[in-house]
Amino acid sequence: MKHLFLVLFIIISIIHLYDSWQDNRKGRAATKPFLLIMLLLFYVFATRNFNVYLVCALLFSWLGDVLLIPKGHKWFTAGGISFIFSHVFFILTYLPNIDLSKANWLIVIPLTIVYYGISIWVMKVLKPTTPKSMVLPMNFYLLCNSTMNLAALLQLMSTDSTGGWLAFIGAILFFASDCCLFFVRYGSHPEKIFKKHFTVMTFYLLGEMLIVLGILSIMK
Repeated sequence: MKHLFLVLFIIISIIHLYDSWQDNRKGRAATKPFLLIMLLLFYVFATRNFNVYLVCALLFSWLGDVLLIPKGHKWFTAGGISFIFSHVFFILTYLPNIDLSKANWLIVIPLTIVYYGISIWVMKVLKPTTPKSMVLPMNFYLLCNSTMNLAALLQLMSTDSTGGWLAFIGAILFFASDCCLFFVRYGSHPEKIFKKHFTVMTFYLLGEMLIVLGILSIMK
């Protein structure tokens, strides 16, 4: 069953990305609700060590996807709140695998500055074209995503495993996806992001999949 749901996730992702490439909003909206559900079902059938936090992270990601389908700031805000919970649950997923005594702070501290610096830079660039009510929530959201990435980094340092690398790369792609999304949504020149939603969703779907595969590998 696990292979069936992984194949379905990949097939639906390809269809969604094709519609994103074509800038077909109706097509994207039709497939988006099924993406994370397939990935979640794959995880449920693939794991022997069921992690409720990872399930919650995927469920809130799915809810965020659904809430982002309609247009409007209120829906974008609601979707962002859902993804904040997703990041919190991803962090809770990583925490049991983190041993701070194995952390290389000469790497962690500079990367912390880089992640938070990028988050602040993105909002500084977008501030003139972003509704005032959205500036602080979006900045907070990116900081939450940055923190999730740093937790994935600490997990990598603690496990020194293929799974740790997969989850960390997935987290990086998730962060890149959100940065691109903000430029597409509120930037004065959204076309500067290659194929707009295609790039956003490619990074996002690969990121979510790699995080799941990484945790499955770590928890064998």
